[in-house]
Amino acid sequence: MSSEDFDWHEFLGRWRDEWVPRADAEDEDDDGEQPAASPARPGADESAIAAAEKRLGRRLPPSYRAFLGVSDGWHVDQMAAIYQLGGVEDIDWFGDPFDMTPMYEQSLGDDPREEEVLLAGMWRRALRLETDSDMSYALLDPGDTDRDGEWALYVYKGWSGEFPDRYPSFRAYMEAMYRDFHSDRVERPDFVNGTTRAQDARVEEAHRLALRGRYEEALPLLEEAQSFGRPGSRVLLNQLRHLSAPQGSWDYGFLSADPLYLPEILPLEAMKPAGGAWRLGGDDHWLGMMAARGVPRETAEAVLGAMRDGTHRYAPPGPWGLAVAEARESARWGATDAAWRVLRDALPLWEAPGPSLIAPVGLLADPVLGPLVTPERGREILATPRAGERGPAPEPTPDLDPRGLAWLAEPTTNVRPIHGYRCVWVEGTDPTDLPALIGEEGAELGPPTDPGEAFRRAPRPHERDGVELWEDRAVVAVGHTAEGWAFAFDGHSHARLSKLFQSPAPVASSSGRAVTVWREPRSSSPGDHSAAFHLSVAEQGEELYAFTVRGTEIQRSGAIPEALDPALLFRAEDSEAECERQVLEALHSELGLSLPRFALTQGRLPTFTTRSWTRAPQAGESFGYGTLGRLRP
Repeated sequence: MSSEDFDWHEFLGRWRDEWVPRADAEDEDDDGEQPAASPARPGADESAIAAAEKRLGRRLPPSYRAFLGVSDGWHVDQMAAIYQLGGVEDIDWFGDPFDMTPMYEQSLGDDPREEEVLLAGMWRRALRLETDSDMSYALLDPGDTDRDGEWALYVYKGWSGEFPDRYPSFRAYMEAMYRDFHSDRVERPDFVNGTTRAQDARVEEAHRLALRGRYEEALPLLEEAQSFGRPGSRVLLNQLRHLSAPQGSWDYGFLSADPLYLPEILPLEAMKPAGGAWRLGGDDHWLGMMAARGVPRETAEAVLGAMRDGTHRYAPPGPWGLAVAEARESARWGATDAAWRVLRDALPLWEAPGPSLIAPVGLLADPVLGPLVTPERGREILATPRAGERGPAPEPTPDLDPRGLAWLAEPTTNVRPIHGYRCVWVEGTDPTDLPALIGEEGAELGPPTDPGEAFRRAPRPHERDGVELWEDRAVVAVGHTAEGWAFAFDGHSHARLSKLFQSPAPVASSSGRAVTVWREPRSSSPGDHSAAFHLSVAEQGEELYAFTVRGTEIQRSGAIPEALDPALLFRAEDSEAECERQVLEALHSELGLSLPRFALTQGRLPTFTTRSWTRAPQAGESFGYGTLGRLRP
């Protein structure tokens, strides 16, 4: 709608008719005066407006000019900003009395953005509108205009030390102030009018649309209602935004203390502090915030502890809860696509614990299932009819895991990139048996965690009693492949494939076949050696065959199948990446080996620490141990 089509009489009349003081307003202001009974003034006639324009030396922008014809000034009643806008007799050029221009010009830099240049020049050319404020200024800038001739309006809060707030026009500013007027009075039980009823109806309609999977239609309704501060709009809107951007953090306010929603919402609130991010006041600050909302401290501490150690479980009731438990069992061993299919099929069965919840956002806090919810899958959740509502099912998002192993040789932009790696596969074995097969003494599976974080937390040999410096104990992520192999994967250590290496495959193969692969990337250090690749296959405790390739040198033993012949897979004319891809594809074709990319690069898996992958140095052999650390001044 253009400025000419905007009905200032209707807009200002509605605002005037709805005007009441804020719920927390005093009967009298600081000067002992009664609050204004109406924000409006009589409109200025055309001759008064023209006289003001002649005095100022230019025509006023369209929306401000039309406003003055309806109300010659306005009581904005904004807290801590602009209180009163003057009329035609009050407005004048600002003139930069505080010499702001040089300060803003000095901060422009060599290649400033257009908006930065406009702001720097605004102070000397702006028209000042306010006559009463809290050290704040309403400034119309004739140098910052749009195609309709509107001037941008800046509100500068002199006490804040912040950049001014910019509105594209005077009309945009007044519409924002009208929304703030409503938000400031939402706590008044008697503040009921046509606008509040219309916005509340939008919230109800958005609620229905969201449960029917029509979240894109619900979104603008909730955004508008939230701008008016309508009850319930913010928490519904946050759910739509959270599932559209699952890695974000959203505040659910007092919903976290409501017994109906606490099991679902409080873990979401605990995700950020549990992630180890620095916060002012530490855990006590967060616990205090939750206590202020009504969450018992012991409850908040228990949830925070479970989120921090990875033992929290999203466990809703009913058929949806059964599907969640089934999906978690698949995802905890790496079958994330299968887990997502279980969740997808069960989404229509989800039931809200109360009217304030429109989606299973608690899923995001589960340490195993939460990482599965990508932005695309989050939108699939929102587009799925649920809680008894009907509608068309959305197009399923594609699976995320490629087949086989070749993805290990591909460039990655994932959160946890993998460069070098080593892995043990054991056929026909449950993943829970791996610590007994290849784990260090007393090794047990830990809760699902980020494998990289588990490696970073693990103590180094020199930090552990009873561990020799030559030992190379790996922190491995554990899972199960679709082809029936249990795996223990290390994609984070920087250990070298040395002459002291001893494959764990024979020990792991006591009840069936076991395979060990180690790929060491080329080092960028001066004078360092080239990339290396090792394969060993064992059965019933005996090594069947093995090879190690480093550069053009190949060491081999046993009867290697032709499909895995290193001489055919590592040809001099092929690049290192091509050779790696070829051998990984051959391992998938010949032995049926695979690894779940999503679980290893973005998900959570159980971990444990293996026995050493190197043997003790023998007579005449040398060994060196070193650590790298950040130098401190």
